[in-house]
Amino acid sequence: MVPVLELIRELAIYEKEEAQVKTTVADLERDGFGEYPLFYVVLAEKDGELVGMVFYYYSYSTWKGKVLYIEDLVVTERFRGMGVGQELFDFMREEASRERARQIRFHVLNWNKPAIKFYGKNSVAFDDEWIQCKLEKENI
Repeated sequence: MVPVLELIRELAIYEKEEAQVKTTVADLERDGFGEYPLFYVVLAEKDGELVGMVFYYYSYSTWKGKVLYIEDLVVTERFRGMGVGQELFDFMREEASRERARQIRFHVLNWNKPAIKFYGKNSVAFDDEWIQCKLEKENI
């Protein structure tokens, strides 16, 4: 789980939010590898080196049914632009199809132009109608 947490931190650094990472190895082990895992992780390797991951889970839409939600798709900086992200994204499409999900959902930061361009090439519809909302721990 340490490599997964390292990739999570690498993404947080890229997104200029490293201080927001509160997840620990113990959290990942407890929440992802019990009888009812809350998430799944697929790792990407090149020549035995970890180069990326996709971190995902399933949710349910009252309008659409089963939804595959991509929490994070990360490719290490050195391997960006080499097709790793596309392989991971294609895997998610295949997984959604296998699991009969009716939709794949995820978020992308509005300033992350390389990711927006990548998703645009993959027929992703960008939604400017819905506002993302959240409650932090201190307000729960």
